[in-house]
Amino acid sequence: MLQGHRDLKVYQSAYKLAMEIFHLSKSFPREELYSLTDQIRPSSRSVPANIGEGFRKRRYPNMLVSKLTDSDGEATETQVWLDFALDCGYMSKDNRDRLTAAYEEVGKMLSGMMAHPGSSFRAGHKNSNTTAFCLLLDAGSFNRISRALPRCQSAQ
Repeated sequence: MLQGHRDLKVYQSAYKLAMEIFHLSKSFPREELYSLTDQIRPSSRSVPANIGEGFRKRRYPNMLVSKLTDSDGEATETQVWLDFALDCGYMSKDNRDRLTAAYEEVGKMLSGMMAHPGSSFRAGHKNSNTTAFCLLLDAGSFNRISRALPRCQSAQ
């Protein structure tokens, strides 16, 4: 059962990515502390923060969509900073590609929620879509029903 924003797959993914960027950015040169480091950390942290805020405002669909849109924008900004980190030689191409692909998945989940804001948090609602339904599942529930909802496998 969904008890809070921390139960959302999209929040969990975004939070994990922000923490990974934090740890990777520790190795950036000192001269980047007040430029690239100070850009990539806040933008990556804003993704899960806006998801959390949106969850609290979910009874107001326009507010929810606004916060999810902000989150999606911050995810895109973070991808730009990842490109800079790669091009400046501070990050491997493998790390940049992996993180960028993960942010693309977060964006897809956010888009599904924005397309159906009234049903994004009510699994099984007649207007809910598969993507929104997948966002609510814990690992045990996901494994039990993944055969019934094959589209969810891309969200895991």
